[in-house]
Amino acid sequence: MTLPRLSVLAAVAALLVGCGATVEPTAAGPSGSTSTAEVTNCGQKVDYPTPQRAVAYDVSGVEKMFALGLAPRMRGYVMNSLGDPSIAGSDYKDDYAEVERLGSGRISREVVVGAKADWVIAGWNGGFSEARGITPKLLEQVGVNSYVHTETCWAFPDGDKQQPAPLEALYTDLLNLGGIFGVQDRAKSLVEELRGRADKVRESAPPADERARVWVYDSGNDQPFTAGKHAAPTDVIDVAGGKNAFADLEKGWSTVGWESVVEADPEVIIVVDYADQPATEKINFLKALPQLANTPAVKENRFHVLSYGDMVSGPRNIRAAESIAGYLRSIGR
Repeated sequence: MTLPRLSVLAAVAALLVGCGATVEPTAAGPSGSTSTAEVTNCGQKVDYPTPQRAVAYDVSGVEKMFALGLAPRMRGYVMNSLGDPSIAGSDYKDDYAEVERLGSGRISREVVVGAKADWVIAGWNGGFSEARGITPKLLEQVGVNSYVHTETCWAFPDGDKQQPAPLEALYTDLLNLGGIFGVQDRAKSLVEELRGRADKVRESAPPADERARVWVYDSGNDQPFTAGKHAAPTDVIDVAGGKNAFADLEKGWSTVGWESVVEADPEVIIVVDYADQPATEKINFLKALPQLANTPAVKENRFHVLSYGDMVSGPRNIRAAESIAGYLRSIGR
């Protein structure tokens, strides 16, 4: 499987190189674009004509676009209604109000084609999916380019398995989007700001052997759904001065057994808040589980609630690290 690739029609010297993206003038394509940008996405070099009708899926894709001031360049976005509370707490509420919402479930090829999109950003499995018939290769067949979130490249069939850690993946995406849309300076400035804030949070982190074991509880009664090695919370927690209890799980977001949670013996539980179940109900459920009764987190009532929008890959990750760090220091960790 290959990502969509459009050839450069005019061999002209590169005018601009930034963030790994090379932008060259070219003949206008079907979308009316007059330039292309070459970026490396999931280990593959891809030539992107400047998108004219971009579509983003879920908070992760949408807010990477908004953070770079790209709302006016978007045809629309798709977001599962479970993520609606994330909009209310977003710094980009005005952008959400201005950009058309194309769907309130999973993104699909039908939605993309119906919107006459020329470019889509989504993650692998959560957005792009073989099973649901929406992949970069299938979209290429109908003239739509795709960008896969770097955080999910480990699972992408033709992706680079040696991907960067989640926060570096976020920075890579922002810089790549800067190249694709011709806003390299804004992307560089944003990444510098986020890195600076992360470095400041790290200054108060305790030594590695004194860090609290932090478990992320997303959902699930029979089997809990949590964040593994490749998901944003692992890096977010690390920056904050804790250790993800499932940092060694070779997954992104995944289910685990309750026995594994007991063995992890979490000292703090982060509860992910979104629309299907209030965080207070999730906390009460965890407190009532006999299996967890003797874990330090439950015994000491150490629960910290964060929005879904803070926990998925996106510019809010640093805000999440700041929040977790504040909580950990408040309990002496």
